[in-house]
Amino acid sequence: MHVGLSVIFQGPDGAKSDRQVYQDELKLADLAEPLDFHSIWAVEHHFTDYTMSPDVLQFLSYMAGRTKKVKLGSMVVVLPWHVTPIRVAEEVTLLDHLSGGRFIFGIGRGLGRIEFEGMGVNQEESRARFVEYAGMILEGLEKGYCEGKGQFIDQPRRDIRPAPFKTFRGRTYAAAVSPESSQIMARLGVGLLIVPQKPWESVLTELEDYRKIFRDVNGTEPPPPLVAGWTIVNEDAAQAEADARKYIGNYYQSVVDHYEFAGTHLQKMKGYEAYAPMQAAMQQQGAQEAMTDAFVGLHPWGTPDQVVEKISGIRDMIGAEGFVGVFSYGGMSAAKAEANVRLFADKVMPRLKALGAPGSIVGLAAD
Repeated sequence: MHVGLSVIFQGPDGAKSDRQVYQDELKLADLAEPLDFHSIWAVEHHFTDYTMSPDVLQFLSYMAGRTKKVKLGSMVVVLPWHVTPIRVAEEVTLLDHLSGGRFIFGIGRGLGRIEFEGMGVNQEESRARFVEYAGMILEGLEKGYCEGKGQFIDQPRRDIRPAPFKTFRGRTYAAAVSPESSQIMARLGVGLLIVPQKPWESVLTELEDYRKIFRDVNGTEPPPPLVAGWTIVNEDAAQAEADARKYIGNYYQSVVDHYEFAGTHLQKMKGYEAYAPMQAAMQQQGAQEAMTDAFVGLHPWGTPDQVVEKISGIRDMIGAEGFVGVFSYGGMSAAKAEANVRLFADKVMPRLKALGAPGSIVGLAAD
């Protein structure tokens, strides 16, 4: 099984300066290769301390220069927030050259209203923009040039330089939460990056639809999904549970705040209909506490044995062959985050790697 480490640069409630957040997270990222993780990942978000990572490709380029073999993954590049598809294609190709072909391309369409408004992008256009941008970028990365006229972009033919030197098929993934998005990703021919937010039974149902559409459209089997998880490992089971409820719970509260899940705007927003039931439920007394408990329960925490059991259970249920752990979030101290990573790498990761070869995902195999 492929095992990665993600940093998200979260600084909740101003407890740390932005500078301190970056120093702590960069130190954590520097552990990935010596601890023998297969990959390093980061996110794209803007304007708040939810996560302060406005340019994931720039960060990964920095990490490319500090590492030799570890893969570098975006979780994700939010395509509608970028001015033109060809600029994304250029930046992706440059990173791939700088890293010797180690990049794993994760894409998404975004959800935060504060970010769409700050970028001057109509959020109700996000799905259509994503489909148009993704199609042009993915085709361009295979052909070596971008060209096309759509609803949002009129792109004359221009070469991507430096030219792509290896295919991105099999190493492009998309974050998809709604059933509609999963179907779009199947038609685009990309893998799924799953961030646990709903019951695994619902995820499995959507995966079955995705896999059928993928086979019908692409004439081949889809790649196994990747799963991200906000992770807590402690030799003491009671302490692990206390930490999970505190830190994963704090993280979920930051999700609710950043995406305004306790509001009503998503209930009437085109393209985000899948979020309407959750926003409506949030209005009920006690709902947020129950949803926090449910969110905590979806993620891997506990003793090393319990974490292995949780991740391997997810793997068996949905056929995942990659796990990306997030180890620092929710106001966790730098020392606690580092201990979390080190214990995971020592007691959990070797057993996950033994579950299956990372080469079972073509784009994640060692070169």
